[in-house]
Amino acid sequence: MYYYQDTETFAYTFCSHLPDLPFPKVSAPPVTGDMIYLFRRPPLAGRDSFAVTHPRLLTDREGVETLSTRHLPSRETDPILLDAITGGRVRAVNLNHPRWRELLLPFPGPGKKRVHLLALGDVGSTLLTGLRLMGGDVISSIGICDVRPGVADRWAFELNQIALPWDYDALPAVDVIAPEQLFDCDVFLFCASRFVPDTAVKTGDVRMAQYEVNRELVVQYARKAREAKFQGLFCVVSDPVDPLCRAALTESNKDETGTFDGQGLTTRQVRGFGLGVMNARAAYYAKRDPRFAAFLTEGRSFGPHGNGLVIANSIDHYDDAISRELTARTVHANLEMREMGFKPYVAPALSSGALSLLLCLRGQWHCSSVYLGGVFMGVKNRLSGDVAVEQLPLPEALYRRLQNTARDLSEIL
Repeated sequence: MYYYQDTETFAYTFCSHLPDLPFPKVSAPPVTGDMIYLFRRPPLAGRDSFAVTHPRLLTDREGVETLSTRHLPSRETDPILLDAITGGRVRAVNLNHPRWRELLLPFPGPGKKRVHLLALGDVGSTLLTGLRLMGGDVISSIGICDVRPGVADRWAFELNQIALPWDYDALPAVDVIAPEQLFDCDVFLFCASRFVPDTAVKTGDVRMAQYEVNRELVVQYARKAREAKFQGLFCVVSDPVDPLCRAALTESNKDETGTFDGQGLTTRQVRGFGLGVMNARAAYYAKRDPRFAAFLTEGRSFGPHGNGLVIANSIDHYDDAISRELTARTVHANLEMREMGFKPYVAPALSSGALSLLLCLRGQWHCSSVYLGGVFMGVKNRLSGDVAVEQLPLPEALYRRLQNTARDLSEIL
């Protein structure tokens, strides 16, 4: 490992396996302060930046192996650097990113966040209600926008009449914003959709049926974020969450000719909120069938909000057959609701949307999709200074399932 001094701000010591970086070398890492691990790989081949939570992450390799303590190569680490990693003082930045210096700053910044929400359909309005009721500790206010006349006014009128007696400022205020104000915020929530299958649709992957039309829409707003030089979180709630995240990230980083220039959203800015409800649905079935009960204390969920989802009944006592059965029940839960004659939107809006977003803003572990090895993958993660993903000793059968999911996600363009 080589150590360098950041001569521009003197705020950081750089560490790297690269021996000839254009910074003054120092003989040893400092015992206090933040360190930045510098690496090189093609932009968007993986995360632009991330929190280093384990010495094995001191590498330019990234993919499903990033989630597994068994599949990344071990690294001998200087004791001082190891202490810094253990203390949460090391982040990694890709030197090949055109704006790598911007990525040195922790993300997100401190303080309560201004949230803007686009589209107040079934999901958006339910999500908004959850944020208003539960988000007062991390949300300063919520701006809402909908292209349909009167819809945003209706929800602002109603939700601002929800209040605790004698504590009238405890809940974040809701106000109507114009479309040109959408990116004057810290958090942008994309809940728009041009096509939502009605309750007559009871088979197939309902979410992927929305992809083409919703892709065009999310790209439109991702490019608006680029034009606004948006620095906050760009959160996708609309289906299919994971492919839409990838489209937003890649298309926002192209110039007028369609050439990558790295001037759009960064990987840590974009995340998808779809896995939370899949995790909650797995727990729902685990409470009702003792064969799945281990999930409640030992299980995990991975992957997209739909086909390709991976539910593990347990990490330490993984049972592939039981896990696949629980996965199938979870994936098809939305179809059960459609069989009842209703659209399945309340649990997704709250479990994937409101609850998961609030955990994210609090810097706590939650389920959402983050960029990993070129695709967005739903995992247990947190955002505190930068993106950190949970690492586990993944059993080989589970690891192979995740590889298949990552491959399938990579093929959706």
